[in-house]
Amino acid sequence: MRFLRHAYERFADLLHELAKFGTVGAFAFVIDVGGFNLLHYVLGWWGPLTSKVVATAVATTFAYFGNRYWTYRHREQSGLTREYFLFFLLNGVALLIGLLVVGFTRYTLELADPLSINIANLFGIGLGTLFRFFSYKKWVFLAATEDLDTPRELPETDGARTRETR
Repeated sequence: MRFLRHAYERFADLLHELAKFGTVGAFAFVIDVGGFNLLHYVLGWWGPLTSKVVATAVATTFAYFGNRYWTYRHREQSGLTREYFLFFLLNGVALLIGLLVVGFTRYTLELADPLSINIANLFGIGLGTLFRFFSYKKWVFLAATEDLDTPRELPETDGARTRETR
């Protein structure tokens, strides 16, 4: 039992961050999948790839604000323009992963039924989510850095005098 408590204490911040990321992601997932199906199957406006791009762009905008102001609010803010650009760039990579899976299913395997396309979409979202979680932490929502204006304490010396140069 003590092992579990120690493990929880050690990873509590990561677990809380992951839970918040998952919550924001769940809502973005509904927007993405719901928007994709609405645009492609219900309204019939576009093909599967265009519908995927539009739905993902809307979901990504939601996810950015959810992650910036809730999941990673404790992390350093490096500017809305920089973060938003990197967020969309990295989501573009994740979208490319999803498009490759949907495109492969539709155009290579020639499976056009809604079940096959939606399974491919879900698989692509899953792969993209793994990529996004780690890339957001590394490049978008940076860990707080030490304040360089705050003086640091010098390490204790062992009493030995340093040699002065003349």
